[in-house]
Amino acid sequence: MEHQSETKIDVTNKSVFELLTKTTEYLQPNPASRAKLGMLNTMSKIRGQVKTTGYPQTEGLLGDCMLKYGRELGDDSAFGCALVEVGEAMKQMAEVKDSLDISVKQNFIDPLQTLQDKDLKEIGHHLKKLEGRRLDFDYKKKRQGKIPDEEIKQAVEKFEESKELAERSMFNFLENDVEQVSQLAALIEAGLEYHRLSSEILEDLNSKLQNRIAIANSQPKKEFKPKSIKSSLENLDSSQQNGLSYSSSLKSTADHVSYVPPMTHTWSESPRDSHTELHMDQPCCRSLYDFEPENEGELGFKEGDIIILTNQIDENWYEGMINGESGFFPINYVDVLLYRSSYDGRSDLSRRPVCGT
Repeated sequence: MEHQSETKIDVTNKSVFELLTKTTEYLQPNPASRAKLGMLNTMSKIRGQVKTTGYPQTEGLLGDCMLKYGRELGDDSAFGCALVEVGEAMKQMAEVKDSLDISVKQNFIDPLQTLQDKDLKEIGHHLKKLEGRRLDFDYKKKRQGKIPDEEIKQAVEKFEESKELAERSMFNFLENDVEQVSQLAALIEAGLEYHRLSSEILEDLNSKLQNRIAIANSQPKKEFKPKSIKSSLENLDSSQQNGLSYSSSLKSTADHVSYVPPMTHTWSESPRDSHTELHMDQPCCRSLYDFEPENEGELGFKEGDIIILTNQIDENWYEGMINGESGFFPINYVDVLLYRSSYDGRSDLSRRPVCGT
């Protein structure tokens, strides 16, 4: 009975370890995002109740891309309008995925971690103590007659005490394993809610797209009418004869083209000033030295790189993004860039810096 219980406890211990790893990988295949997922408890203490994960979901990144080009194509483009609708739906699905990650972390991963750190660790302690007293008892039993009977008696009592504690702890744990079933149910419920909400979003989106296709197909087809170069030259000659210049004709055409503001170069002293630098919406910083990641979730960069800042973890570490990758890096490796304005000289991530790409 004792051996069978020990075997089940050993298998349970291994299963919990594997489940913690695989569940996190299931939620976030990206190693950097997995590291941030593991920090949700820390973030909840800093920010209060967790509502977002602090890392981008792939659905949200795709949605941003669709929204960008859909808006550039404009309302008169069927493809552009459809891109905007799909992009908005993908952003909604990113929020649903955030909710899934947070729910599974709080209701499945965290309880399993507690199980491993507390209950299973305590059972392991009892079993280790039992093994030590078993060895002590066997040694003294073999020396019976050479050592006082009182020592043998004490060894027997300690062995029996540890045996009872170990067996009782294993029995109580295995008898109450329905708690682990409840945690599995929480995992499945979170998955069901994620797929239910995702299904609603996609069904609504599909209905909109099918309706857009039907409307487009019902519209009369426009015919292409090529414009003759000869007639264009004749119109030009006529315009010049009426006192209109060629440049004014070009200007009237250019009025329909959106004005593109000049790009601002801000870091001429940078060794990388060959790149065009723009004003960014996010706080950012410039790296002072090369930084090679040593641990999972850290962000590597070279001296002079511009890094977008997304969060300050504590007094020693920032969280940021560069070239589509995100991670953590030491504060003393970078210099925060600020707007040149009437603010005082203090570093404050709430101010909007002048950054380059």
